[in-house]
Amino acid sequence: MYKANESVLARVGQQLSQLERRDWELWLIVSLTGVLVAAGLAAILFPAAFLKHDNMHFEVTVSRPLANGLFTLLALLNTYLVTKRLEIRRLREQLLSSTIQQELIRQQSFTDPLTEIYNRRSLEEIAGRFISHARRLKNPLSLLLIDVDRFKDVNTTFGHLTGDVVLADTAALLKSSVRGSDALFRYGGDEFVIILADTSPSGAAKVIERIRASLLDWNRAGTLDGFELRLSIGISEWSDGVTLDELLDEADRRMYAAKANQALDKSQTSIVRAAAKKLGL
Repeated sequence: MYKANESVLARVGQQLSQLERRDWELWLIVSLTGVLVAAGLAAILFPAAFLKHDNMHFEVTVSRPLANGLFTLLALLNTYLVTKRLEIRRLREQLLSSTIQQELIRQQSFTDPLTEIYNRRSLEEIAGRFISHARRLKNPLSLLLIDVDRFKDVNTTFGHLTGDVVLADTAALLKSSVRGSDALFRYGGDEFVIILADTSPSGAAKVIERIRASLLDWNRAGTLDGFELRLSIGISEWSDGVTLDELLDEADRRMYAAKANQALDKSQTSIVRAAAKKLGL
């Protein structure tokens, strides 16, 4: 899905292929050298061969300098082979180590350290890959913009460290509600974005249902006394020609509309409770 990962894999594959070619060239050189040595020995041995009573006899006389030269050649060939094999092995290890380190650095630059999900810096690039995928396959694509309601109250009442825990828990909650093919981002302080691949608004509504269920479980656990975690969620649907900014704007409007509805519902509930208390019900 992501061009960055594909380019890294392509580059590593190309470099490994080059090392493999060097390895094959090395074996070719060794093989040719072995053939030449064998040919030299045959030139010495077979002219001295003759048949006698249906048996093959060899009478060979080799000068000491020639024998020493052959042994030296074989020793040099073996040394060259071992040295080059070790060099190629070292180059492979360096290539893989360097690639892994570069990928880790790239991932860290794209990852929010608190929540361990994608950060806002990576949104444009990754969203572009999702949009290209949807355009190429003519598949639906949906975006969710999510805001933690009354998050300032958490920092004010419980402190910023507790606020960080709530953000991390929210990110984990959202991550558990989506698929591995989707992408989750920390968009701002207490805002998150989810890009849902191959998903229509009806499919996005099912994701929201899963988020609500996980949210209910979190609140039932009573993590923070006197605080109920609530999320306002806005949905936008991509269509060909729509930009990322337009998707975010539409989701933002719907998110604030949902937030206003939640505030209205809460206000009406409070009025009903106050009236019931006054009437002694």
